[in-house]
Amino acid sequence: MAQLDVVILAAGQGKRMRSGLPKVLHPLAGRPLLEHVVTTARALKPRRICVVYGHGGEQVLRAVKAPDLTFVRQRRQLGTGHALAQALPHLGTSGTTLVLYGDVPLVEVDTLKAVIAGAAEGLTVLTAELAQPAGYGRIVRGRGGAITAIVEEKDASVAQRRIREVNTGIMALPAARLAGWLSRLGNRNAQREYYLTDVVPLALADRVAVATVRARAASEALGANSKSELAQIERAYQQRCARRLLERGVTLADPTRIDVRGELACGADVAIDVNCVFEGRVRLADRVAIGANCVLRNTEVGAGSRIEPFTLIDEARIGANCRVGPYARIRPGTRLAQDVHIGNFVEVKASAIAAHSKANHLSYIGDSTVGRNVNIGAGTITCNYDGARKHRTVIEDDVHIGSDVQLVAPVTVARGATVGAGTTVWKDTPPGGLVINAKTQEHRRGWKRPTRKKVTRDP
Repeated sequence: MAQLDVVILAAGQGKRMRSGLPKVLHPLAGRPLLEHVVTTARALKPRRICVVYGHGGEQVLRAVKAPDLTFVRQRRQLGTGHALAQALPHLGTSGTTLVLYGDVPLVEVDTLKAVIAGAAEGLTVLTAELAQPAGYGRIVRGRGGAITAIVEEKDASVAQRRIREVNTGIMALPAARLAGWLSRLGNRNAQREYYLTDVVPLALADRVAVATVRARAASEALGANSKSELAQIERAYQQRCARRLLERGVTLADPTRIDVRGELACGADVAIDVNCVFEGRVRLADRVAIGANCVLRNTEVGAGSRIEPFTLIDEARIGANCRVGPYARIRPGTRLAQDVHIGNFVEVKASAIAAHSKANHLSYIGDSTVGRNVNIGAGTITCNYDGARKHRTVIEDDVHIGSDVQLVAPVTVARGATVGAGTTVWKDTPPGGLVINAKTQEHRRGWKRPTRKKVTRDP
């Protein structure tokens, strides 16, 4: 297989985005557009990847800088042909050069492999059929169907603008001819730019074969030049993710209402309700059920567990057969063992909770180690912060904690103890027995509630 260099053109400003953020750094599924294109390029295992950047240069470098990427600055944006010329000193003179775009993130690896394979005999252009081709360069073909030119919309005639086959901008070129073709480009066009598409007639004049590969899905050609187009690409990306999940046997209550902003891996018989968001790396084991309106970020959920609606789980590990939520918040550093129940309006942070323990209502468990078979009553909190430092609470096995208890860390509640409702525990307790703050309850006969005096107003 011939050596491959990939050049990603990413210098555009994106004025129609109406944003100070460079166009290629706008997020798609939680990652910059350019990062998606770089990931696709890496999958092709090229000799080198060269990124041509311009507007917002330092931001672009910080966002995607990596040892396997070469960055070249295009100081003046004079067109795609001029941009590719900036990369020439960093490219090989043999093999194939593949040109990608930092704002065209949905092209598939298999599609690009077909484009590269077609370039073995010359130059290959990736095209797409669009129902609404406005804004794209059109593919002009001769009587025999062979491509004769690519005409940008601003330079196209009325008849040419009716053509629905468009240029995606992506092409594979023979590296040995690249420098010669780029040096012959002119800028006699409506935008006074050096178009890379003008290499097509140059190749034909040099009797070099020019082939086309049609994208299997129109979404592969979509580029983001405005927030509206970015939203369209986001939906296309999410539909692709949903389709792949369905193909793997995941049950989606509504495939149009799921957002995957990272990597989502699912076992068998996983069910996901509507409006769920998955960020970073999320792993759902067999028979996991995710209720509506949940957000999971960098989280693992064990087999048979159920996450009830409106629950947020962030950088946590949930064991098998757990029940979490509804309206629970599981914060980073939390580890739940099997069959743990975390109920409504319970927050857990940086804590390990052992098997069969429960906190079913309105509690905060922070910086804690909780043993097996522990029951934590409604309204209980761990007071883990003294104003300067965090301290740890230890609740050993078989402890029962009543409602409205405050555990003032650092403190240990020993095995088998029972803590009465309303108790403040500020020192370690012995095992077993009952822990309470001694107090009495009085009844005052004849006591009357205070009343508000009526104010008489003058007529």
